[in-house]
Amino acid sequence: MEKLNAHISKLRTEYSHASLDESMVEKDPVRQFEKWFREAMDANVTDPIAMTLATAGKDMRPSARVVLLRDFSAKGFSFFTNYKSAKGKDIDENPFACLNFFWPELQRQVRIEGRIEKINEKDSEEYFSTRPLESRIGAWTSPQSEIIPDRKWLEEELNKQKKNFEGKNVHRPEFWGGYVLMPDEIEFWQGRESRLHDRICYVHANGGWKIMRKAP
Repeated sequence: MEKLNAHISKLRTEYSHASLDESMVEKDPVRQFEKWFREAMDANVTDPIAMTLATAGKDMRPSARVVLLRDFSAKGFSFFTNYKSAKGKDIDENPFACLNFFWPELQRQVRIEGRIEKINEKDSEEYFSTRPLESRIGAWTSPQSEIIPDRKWLEEELNKQKKNFEGKNVHRPEFWGGYVLMPDEIEFWQGRESRLHDRICYVHANGGWKIMRKAP
């Protein structure tokens, strides 16, 4: 363990890929996100839609996990999950959360804070219908975040659901659907030399967006 810790303490990545200046960014943060997202896809970033979702329930204990971005617009950033999961329970108790994208190939991060609400059932239905059959059955199979006996139990539940839906349409369970995080702050982080990174932050105020720079 001591040798490993000594190795970890020596790990360094020098950030010198690009720069970010107030004069370079879009006036609207969603447009700026779209620009960076397109560049991430063009750069073949691994899983560019992967984002860390941080929530906290009424006990104020933070919890984070990686989820997948499924849509974004002027309203916000959307993802789908089991409403009865740990994150779903957190959101019920405290609707404020944070998303974080990290695209190491471009030495960039995007941090998004705001309020979360459920999307309408129609949009959840439409997205669920586009999922692969196995994923739709999986949504019925897993009591997400609950304690289960073992892997065998999960596989047996999957087989039960496959038999249950054999020859039938696998419809969306009422406990599964989408959320949208409506941002009030979005920060774009570009790695720079000597850890003097560029941080351009948008804060929503008076019906518009104020752009400012933060110290790294």
